[in-house]
Amino acid sequence: MRRVREFEVYVAGVCVVLGVLLVAQFRTQEYIGRAQLPSRRLEDLSDMLRRSDAERGLLEKEVNALRKQLATVGEGERATEALRAELAKARMAAGLVEVEGPGLVVELDDSKRQAAPGESPELFLVHDEDILKIVNELFAAGAEAISINGQRVITTTEVRCAGPVISVNNVRVGPPYQVVAIGEPNTLDAALHMRDGILDTLRAWGIEAKVQKMTSVRVPTYKGSLYFQYAKSVAEGAGK
Repeated sequence: MRRVREFEVYVAGVCVVLGVLLVAQFRTQEYIGRAQLPSRRLEDLSDMLRRSDAERGLLEKEVNALRKQLATVGEGERATEALRAELAKARMAAGLVEVEGPGLVVELDDSKRQAAPGESPELFLVHDEDILKIVNELFAAGAEAISINGQRVITTTEVRCAGPVISVNNVRVGPPYQVVAIGEPNTLDAALHMRDGILDTLRAWGIEAKVQKMTSVRVPTYKGSLYFQYAKSVAEGAGK
């Protein structure tokens, strides 16, 4: 915008000079028509008029050129703003910015029930596959951003078992687990509470599962690295 303002000031200055020349030319012509001047003086004034005409023509061309440049700069500014908006959307989709909006919070904790003789204690713990099922249901229901214990879920996020805890983005997290999702709260809640769905299965083993719909939640930015060693971008239309 500063560049645009500099052009506008310059164009205005050129226009002022052009106006002064036009006024001077008009008054000179009027003066010649009314006054009785020596021929030498008339010749001098005629030369001044011709030079004034030439200068006016040059200034008009410069004004037109500057107006075209000003229009080009304006288009460039609009294109830059459009690119910035697209970049902001891309960064949001990639999980590189913190986002907020309506959604819900899912809290999971291991069951307090004691395993009966012959039962595996593993059945009463929250596993990585349980977290994955909840995340998949939320994304399928239209969730736009999800985090697990403060770790943003993106396309390269892994959720896997890491001994007694779960690894998310190569960061170990343990119970209680908190899954935060941004989306339409009622739709997300309905997806998790389907009959015989993931929450019914977890609660059957005594695992604590609480869902709270929120008018506003925050999902943090992805804190890991984004490095692609083998994947390369392909130009649109290439290879077809």
